[in-house]
Amino acid sequence: MIQRWHKKKTHLPFIAIVFFLFVLCTIFYNERRFQEIHRKENRKTGDQNDVNTTFSIKSTPSSSGILDRFSTCNSTVKYKGQKAESLVQTDEQEEMDDYCNVFSGRWVFDNISFPLYNESDCPYMSDQLACRKHGRPDLMYQNWRWQPHGCNLKRWNATEMWDKLRGKRLMFVGDSLNRGQWISMLCLLESVIPAEKKSITPNAPLTIFRAEEYNATVEFQWAPLIVESNSDDPVNHRLDERIIRPDSVLRHASEWEHVDILVFNSYLWWRQGPVKLLWSNEKNGVCEEAESLDAMELAMDEWANWIESNVNPLKKKVFFVTMSPTHLWSREWEPGTEGNCYNEKTPIKDENYWGSGSDLATMGMVANIVNKLKSKVRVLNITQMSEYRKDGHPSIYRKFWESRSAEQLANPTSYSDCIHWCLPGVPDVWNQLLFHFL
Repeated sequence: MIQRWHKKKTHLPFIAIVFFLFVLCTIFYNERRFQEIHRKENRKTGDQNDVNTTFSIKSTPSSSGILDRFSTCNSTVKYKGQKAESLVQTDEQEEMDDYCNVFSGRWVFDNISFPLYNESDCPYMSDQLACRKHGRPDLMYQNWRWQPHGCNLKRWNATEMWDKLRGKRLMFVGDSLNRGQWISMLCLLESVIPAEKKSITPNAPLTIFRAEEYNATVEFQWAPLIVESNSDDPVNHRLDERIIRPDSVLRHASEWEHVDILVFNSYLWWRQGPVKLLWSNEKNGVCEEAESLDAMELAMDEWANWIESNVNPLKKKVFFVTMSPTHLWSREWEPGTEGNCYNEKTPIKDENYWGSGSDLATMGMVANIVNKLKSKVRVLNITQMSEYRKDGHPSIYRKFWESRSAEQLANPTSYSDCIHWCLPGVPDVWNQLLFHFL
């Protein structure tokens, strides 16, 4: 009995030791696994060698893949000159043989044919562009017709335009200037559609006007920087810093794929200082800061890559509208003065006039990129013709969403809008050019 008891007693410590070692190994293994997982998470959100910053994955804009107005850069470094891979060939585009250059010409006063519609009759008019409604006393800005040298621009015909759009989607993509062109197009087109046969969606990143009997839509997509950005909210986009994904148009392009006619613009928003770049493969919220021209070139390259890969010119028409000029300094057209577009009533007659509101370096960069796309993109060169129209801006005759001080009200030039355009007005001629080429 005693011997058997002692025999059992000698086995129990051994079993306990084995069990203890097994538990210890399991704990050690799980601890190692936890540390390894923790290290991997740290590599996603932790310090980089060249940035002395601690990151939190919750505040990293790229962690969810969404870039919006709440996104911020966790840190910023100088732009290294990285470029997205270009799919576009570098061959120069051959000049197209047009009957004439419709972009070269002069403004002719015509109070019989123009305006092409009445401001008060258009139900889609914007208070930002309705200058007569907001007290503009002179109305000559509505009566100027663009006359090319050596030929005539195709006369506007709303029914013919709807025939061109039958069964199709026409989409304007860009900033508030392109939105103004879209509103102009709606005002030019809507009067021939019965009230019960037309509708429009509420203001959104994509706003759609539908003409039922033509099975057609005229749409506007808010994308002021072409690529994805933190300013893609169509209402709340006034931010302290601009952040873009220079290598991604996917959020916007998901709508472009099924559109028959695309009209792009991009320029004004690039003239507001340096831009932050947040590349799609950046996981730690580290942005690069680039000069505006470099950032715009990256965005245009990415846009061109999408065009090159997705556009068959036999099935989809693409237009790019060149920069819309500003008239901020009257000394440029009338030396010795210190005003702006306020109280201007007639166009500039000097056909060699070129103001500081239009940047030749930017135009050259855009031309180089668009030329590589050959027949896939048609340029609407509205810059020179619009340069002459110092009289066409709202100045003080529009709705302002911020109240004006007594000091500002006493000096109208201090708050004049010399960027956007009154309607009816200059953007109607941009759409006449579009009609001409369709």
